Amino acid sequence: MLGRGAILSLFPAWRCSRFSPHSGRPAMACGTLLRLALSVSALCAACGAAFLYHDYCVLGAGPSGLQAAYFLQRAGRDYLVFERSHAPGSFFAIYPRHRKLISINKRYTGKSNGEFNLRHDWNSLLSHDPRLLFRRYSRQFFPHADAMVRYLEDFAALLELRVQYNTAIVHVTLDKDPQAWNGHYFVLTDQNRQNYKCSSLLVATGTWVPNVVNFPGSEYVEGYETVSINPEDFAGQTVLILGRGNSAFETAENILGVTNFIHMVSRSRVRLSWATHYVGDLRAINNGLLDTYQLKSLDGLLEGDLEDLAIVKDKKGKLHITLRFYLENRNTSAGIDSVTLPQDELDNFATRAPYDRVIRCLGWKFDFSIYNRSLRMMPGRGNKNKYPQIKPSYESRGTRGLFVLGTASHSIDFRKSAGGFIHGFRYTTRAVHRLLENRHHSVPWPSAVRPVTQLTNSIIKRVNEASGLYQMFGVLADIVLLRENATAFEYLEEYPVGILAELETQAGRNAPEGLFVVVMEYGRNFSGADKDVFYYNRAVGEAQHAWQSNFLHPVIYYYKRLPTEREMKLRPPDWPLPRPDAIHHIVEDFLTDWTAPNAHILPLRRFLENCLSTDLRSFFAESCFLFALTRQKLPPFCQQGYARMQGLAGSERLRRHAVAAGLLEDFAAADFSGDKLPDGDQLLKDHVVPVRPLQHLVNAKDEL
Repeated sequence: MLGRGAILSLFPAWRCSRFSPHSGRPAMACGTLLRLALSVSALCAACGAAFLYHDYCVLGAGPSGLQAAYFLQRAGRDYLVFERSHAPGSFFAIYPRHRKLISINKRYTGKSNGEFNLRHDWNSLLSHDPRLLFRRYSRQFFPHADAMVRYLEDFAALLELRVQYNTAIVHVTLDKDPQAWNGHYFVLTDQNRQNYKCSSLLVATGTWVPNVVNFPGSEYVEGYETVSINPEDFAGQTVLILGRGNSAFETAENILGVTNFIHMVSRSRVRLSWATHYVGDLRAINNGLLDTYQLKSLDGLLEGDLEDLAIVKDKKGKLHITLRFYLENRNTSAGIDSVTLPQDELDNFATRAPYDRVIRCLGWKFDFSIYNRSLRMMPGRGNKNKYPQIKPSYESRGTRGLFVLGTASHSIDFRKSAGGFIHGFRYTTRAVHRLLENRHHSVPWPSAVRPVTQLTNSIIKRVNEASGLYQMFGVLADIVLLRENATAFEYLEEYPVGILAELETQAGRNAPEGLFVVVMEYGRNFSGADKDVFYYNRAVGEAQHAWQSNFLHPVIYYYKRLPTEREMKLRPPDWPLPRPDAIHHIVEDFLTDWTAPNAHILPLRRFLENCLSTDLRSFFAESCFLFALTRQKLPPFCQQGYARMQGLAGSERLRRHAVAAGLLEDFAAADFSGDKLPDGDQLLKDHVVPVRPLQHLVNAKDEL
């Protein structure tokens, strides 16, 4: 924006000092030109107030917003993050109220592989800077929330992310323009009526609006967001908690030792995370109330629809629970004596004792209020109505170019995977960035092309190290695209399985010769609120029964062609993908270490060989030489190595290992350690090979 001084500096000959009475020019010229300059300045100010443009606008500087900013900055894109608070991660400055996170901070795993260690680090964001690992900010397994606030502040500062603080976006609408990336621009207005225009909008505001249930007497209910966190304020009181998530149990845990008793009511039964394998369900760190309930220490859990409840306050300030239909056609202001309570008809009604306090702990929902109707931001259906409707690509179903990141995108994998939490959405945010890079900047999804002989090792390496596959099980997958008549493959990491049918357009990669899809899955019938996950013989240990594995394990799908969108829609219930042409389960492992030669690697290699009708074993040069003499077609390893004069250089140590393994004859006269080779006569004399049947030599060789 040009100021008054800048405008005048464009016209140095017109400065007022040149229009003095001694110049001989009219005295009014100075004022006229000054007014002209001020008018131009005001016009430019108005233009600046109209909009400030960026290619990408990111709403929210929480974890997902900062993660998106990191990838945009590394790619050199034009972006700006808008944050209503004065610092990033403002949600964590308040929540959880009792300041203990339930995301684990496992600082030691016994391994130095950074990718593997992220499997057990649920708080770090992805970056190239080793200083920005959360284990450097807290030593606690369940960290204090203030550590997360410090971490996010450092993440934004050290990486110099472009965040505009104290900017609350209060309205978002569309400006149609056929020249725009998506056929329209997004126009954002802040609290100061400053307008911003962007081509792509990334919504990373999370879910922060409290869920509230309205019923008669709900005005007596205290909210989780404002209730006291001092246990002494509850000493000797009787408390009813509405809700059954981690916030409800967190609140109960805080006051468990000082209350008379605590009752907890919700419409659904308690869901334990170790049974459902969903980290958003009740975690063990907060479940003390379950002990006191089942061990009959006064506390208890009840099920019921909260909308059917009603609360009546008596003259002593006590809160009585009744049912809504008892209050129909009655004047509740007339007093407690005129209201029928359930215990009047059923004298052992569970909640007949009056309560001192009722606390609402029902979680949060997405804020739809700032979006104009033209964006068609609609809530999901059923238990997903607290999230906006989005596609499996994380793009809004109503508006092209609007992507939802972080917790607000959890409708894709709600109660299934970790997409609503940092250790999950750090990977889905990266996936969205890669989709945008392909769509707007013609940068295809990152991939690596390798010879087919490396296929088994590539898959084994990923299933043993990759944290994105491990955390976003059933949602993100590695895609192996076959190339050059199955003599090579192209490996894509952590692609959203929900848009597999759109791979060629979304990722910029073709799949003309078939593909493998590598995902992590739990057993089909192992997870659920009513499941006993500790039953005897719950684990499978033999490769032939790998398909019955219950715990998280790798599953490889093979397709001769890319599945269609129709096939994706008609896939079996609870299947992440359509029925494949072939499928292979790598048997579950107690150590999550899938490197056992017989139990893990050999069955996988044979599965791949059957799908590709080839031999993926590795051979010594001697075997390749014999194959060249006895076969019409060499195995791929010999074609790509021995036949091209490539392979592992010989050494004395390797020779002894091969001899000990029975893979080579012990030719004692051979000397692989010296740099100088013997002359021709001596070479022939020392390397006399005993005549043996060719088939015996071939059978003696196996894969390395």
